[in-house]
Order: sequence, then structure tokens, then C-alpha cells
Amino acid sequence: MGAPPSQEGPRINEQIKVREVRLIDQDGENHGVVGIEKALTMATEVGLDLVEISPDSSPPVCKILDFGKYKYAEQKKANLARKKQKTIEIKEIKIRPGIETHDYEVKMRSIKKFLDEGDKVKVTLRFRGREMAHQDLGLAVLKRIEADTAEIAKIEQEAKSEGRQVVMVLGPK
Repeated sequence: MGAPPSQEGPRINEQIKVREVRLIDQDGENHGVVGIEKALTMATEVGLDLVEISPDSSPPVCKILDFGKYKYAEQKKANLARKKQKTIEIKEIKIRPGIETHDYEVKMRSIKKFLDEGDKVKVTLRFRGREMAHQDLGLAVLKRIEADTAEIAKIEQEAKSEGRQVVMVLGPK
């Protein structure tokens, strides 16, 4: 035989195992510290539940309310908080050292769009063949990107060489 299953959420009615509680009634009026029996009878008289709001305080704070409505309101609050949070993604833009002006402008529009949406941008500069002998051209392209995004982005990772490519990460300001 295992332990009884633990209950999710606050304790209600007979689950509250203390002698005294600080009671708040259904109208929000504070009754001070009362015995648990009196609190339970007050809750049953009005046809509502006694819900432990703050179990860590001494004595615990309990409120007389409709537990179903309370659970529903808490669930709505949690869903709203989950809806408002934004996950930050890392978008990747790949470029080459000999990038032409128009191609560069198209990539810059994408970078600016990603940064405006709150995402991070990983700029990957890939060298092929003999381009490795002219890494200064590639680094010049990265410096140009850095300068063009200076007012809307901060550099989270400086340009770092990883074999045949150089990686730089930009984040929104």
C-alpha cells in the first residue's frame, strides 16, 4: 500500500487540518482568527466552501468562496500568463564573403524583421575553396552587418571562427 495520492491545489473544507484559521468571508470581510469548526459551519451555512488561500502563514488564511469558480478563475489566470509569454527563437542567416549589394539588402531586411519580432539572429558566414585565403573580406561583411544593425540590435556573441565558417549572434535591444 502506497501513500494516498497528493492533491493538486489548495486544501478545502475537511482537508484543512489546523485548529485555528484567519477567516475572510464571501464578502471579503476579515473575521480574524477563529476555530476551524466555526469557519466550516459559517461556510456550510452560506452553501460555499472553506478554501485555504495562504497555507504558509500562521495561522493559515482561509476564505469562504465557491471552489469551482475559484479553480476556474485560477485556470484562466494561468492560461492568460501562458499566452502572453513569448519564446525567443534563433533565426539563422547564411551569407558568403562575396555577397552582392542587392543580396546583402535582402538579407538585411530579413535580419531586421527577425529582430523586430524579438528573435535572435545567428549570422553564419561560410567560406568555400580559396575564399579561406581572404578571410578579411568576410570579416568586413560581418562588420558591415554589425554597423547596419547597431541601433536595433546588440551583439550577443562576437564573430567567432569555426573551421570554414564564422558565426555571430545578434539579439534585439
